[in-house]
Amino acid sequence: MPLDPDGRSLAARVAAGYLLPVTAPIVAIDGPAGAGKSTVARQLAGRLGFTMIDTGAIYRSVALAARRADVGWEDDEGLRKLLDSGLDLAFREDRVLLRGHDVTEAIRTPEISRGSSVVSARPVVREKLLGLQRELGRSAHAGAVLEGRDIGTVVFPEAEVKFFLTASDQARAQRRFSELSEKGLSVGLSTVLEDQRRRDKDDTERAISPLKAAADAILVDTTGLDLDEVVDRCFREASARLKHLNSGQP
Repeated sequence: MPLDPDGRSLAARVAAGYLLPVTAPIVAIDGPAGAGKSTVARQLAGRLGFTMIDTGAIYRSVALAARRADVGWEDDEGLRKLLDSGLDLAFREDRVLLRGHDVTEAIRTPEISRGSSVVSARPVVREKLLGLQRELGRSAHAGAVLEGRDIGTVVFPEAEVKFFLTASDQARAQRRFSELSEKGLSVGLSTVLEDQRRRDKDDTERAISPLKAAADAILVDTTGLDLDEVVDRCFREASARLKHLNSGQP
């Protein structure tokens, strides 16, 4: 039986009230920065008729809120107080609202991207946001697609479908560079690549919920593939898996 990071079985966590059984199907998409998780998750959710939950935007919003409140990204006590006071975070279609203000672009800057990687490694932040992510997934009526770094390993280890998206360093950096350029942000490709490698190191080496593929995740290398090809493959895999589960077969 699979164990959680604390060494307890999932059944034990359910019995203890830590992890409620999932009632709607969950599709987990994990992977490093620039692998295309958010875009794929959004389109896949649309094709499946599921709710898309951008967990990365949640951590980015924490980093932005901390910066605006002059709270250091490694200041655990300051972060605890910030989260206890409430983020008042809302998602409106493709927009992210933080305390009533649209921060969709603000949370996508290189600085806040770096900050999200730092705050996501703080145990106090992960503890506070874990329950929120699980509740968002469980509250989806038809089902939910969640993307992040540890959805299939920690947030929803019992998810019906798990993907791990990746791509070469150069491909991921080029995508991020193009995205920033389209938004009018002047950042060199070498800077993007350097920042990406630093984030990869932070994400894979952190003590709490490091980035890694779940043992039962479907690996998808998106290098050289266009968006439609990736979404089509994930849709076929997810549909087949969900149909199999709905048939009642083991």
